[in-house]
Amino acid sequence: MLKRQPVLEGERVLLRPLRPDDWDALLAVASDPLIWEQHPAHDRWREPVFRAFFDDAMANKGALVAIDKADGAVIGSSRFQGLEEANGGAVEIGWTFLARSHWGSGFNREMKRLMLGHALVEVAECRFLVGANNTRSRRALEKIGARLTDRREERIMAGGTIIPHLTYVISREDFAQGPLG
Repeated sequence: MLKRQPVLEGERVLLRPLRPDDWDALLAVASDPLIWEQHPAHDRWREPVFRAFFDDAMANKGALVAIDKADGAVIGSSRFQGLEEANGGAVEIGWTFLARSHWGSGFNREMKRLMLGHALVEVAECRFLVGANNTRSRRALEKIGARLTDRREERIMAGGTIIPHLTYVISREDFAQGPLG
């Protein structure tokens, strides 16, 4: 059974279960509107919108906070969402955001490598749902070896807006043979 809130440690980043007392530090990171510029929930930088996101992450019990090991600063979060046990199992990895100071520096890649390595011991594949128009996130997924599938899903964002999402996957084999393996 997949442990959805492990402690995962890489060279530069520590992922640990999200706690209620992470609110202030995570809000400080999330308050940057440019983080959410291409995201379907482009207003998540606003405190009430982020509060709903944070509360959902706490209730989901799959959220991890990302900490820069160099200085102990909270730099973002990600989560394991849902768990399917049929056909070898699958879990969604996503809901990830990272402080812009850490963009393009390998932190997202390390976070995903840690999460994939953990999950793919227990499940056959990891899925990533990304807004169809979120080219930044789509490029990042393609760089780590995720494959675009023909599966589409619509997600309802805060405020009731329906946003089309694309599904990417990384299987155990993809991971072992890909750029993160």
